[in-house]
Amino acid sequence: MNRKFQVFLPIAFLVLASLACGTFSGGGESTPLPTETQPPAVKTLLSDDFTSSRWGTATDANGSIEYANAALQFMIYTKNWFTWSTPNDTTYQNVRIEVTAINNQSDPTTALGILCNKQPAQDSFYYFAMTPAGEYAIARAATGQSDVFLTNNDKWASSSLIARNAPSYRLAADCGNGAFTFYVDGKKIDSVSDAAYTSGGVGLLVWSGEEATNTNIAFDDFLVAELP
Repeated sequence: MNRKFQVFLPIAFLVLASLACGTFSGGGESTPLPTETQPPAVKTLLSDDFTSSRWGTATDANGSIEYANAALQFMIYTKNWFTWSTPNDTTYQNVRIEVTAINNQSDPTTALGILCNKQPAQDSFYYFAMTPAGEYAIARAATGQSDVFLTNNDKWASSSLIARNAPSYRLAADCGNGAFTFYVDGKKIDSVSDAAYTSGGVGLLVWSGEEATNTNIAFDDFLVAELP
């Protein structure tokens, strides 16, 4: 999947970038109902309630990532715009990442989520995204290439386990030993295997829809922990 994007790295390493226009296409088939729920993690490696300034922040004509109301708020003013921020330049391996995403009446096609195994000084990583309309994807991004959705034959999928237009979601992503599992509100949404990146940085993302009129997501209670 092609996309326009902007990246906000930690304060000390702030970088802005943009690529050519792409598409944010909806649709996809419904997935069978999984029965698994999120297992516990082991040891906390990073915990953040967003009361201190460690994440990359900035504001420009395309959008903003700023601290607001003890949360990290993403607001995007450009259609089909992919933005992410990271808390540090630490390399993590075999971890679970969790966060609460607050939906400030964003368009249902707004994608929000988690990234992991980000490669140093590259736009290469895995990401786990969902929309308030109930769509999701687990994807691999590589510098200079179109993103590959590892789920649902490279298309957005729909899950009845994702509450529609909820005021908030608790997201979790397991990134370890070549397996990548996405949870929403404690329920397993999907899982894939891939071996391109085995470790790397972590972060948060928001992606505005093709016809977006309001893209406003805040994140709180971020956690990185070792997998069992």
